[in-house]
Amino acid sequence: MLIYETEPLKRALDVVGPLSAMLFAASSAPDTDFTAALVDVFPGGGCHFVQEGIGRARWRESDVTPTMIEPGEVHEYTIDLWATAHSFAPGHRVRLEISSSNFDRYDRNPNTGHPFGQDAERRPAAQTIFHDAARPSRITLPVLERAAMRGRSGSTTA
Repeated sequence: MLIYETEPLKRALDVVGPLSAMLFAASSAPDTDFTAALVDVFPGGGCHFVQEGIGRARWRESDVTPTMIEPGEVHEYTIDLWATAHSFAPGHRVRLEISSSNFDRYDRNPNTGHPFGQDAERRPAAQTIFHDAARPSRITLPVLERAAMRGRSGSTTA
């Protein structure tokens, strides 16, 4: 699991609306999964799950026609984390957890590229997430400014 985490927040952060994670990633497999979870981390270290999502590589371009990936090639993946209305309190941290599996919440991906349910083979997959200027993996959080709670909102990308 890859974890990104902010410093403790100096003031409350209100996140309201649809969330998404954009990953630039490469895999050693012809098909694989990428998961993302937004987590509220309490000052004592406890965590509260806020929202999550998953993206399967074969469906990155179309919901109808699967497209396998060339192992080692970098692709952009958009993971829908659905929507939320959550306030991160002062002193809390915002955490993004990236993984390649969340079984048994989601069905497992055998990483073979074969049609699902037609073989028993499973392969490990080595994943690489990029987060440099040319490949800016990120999460988009719609932030509601407290001073603007009377009808205006904005978005931020971290």
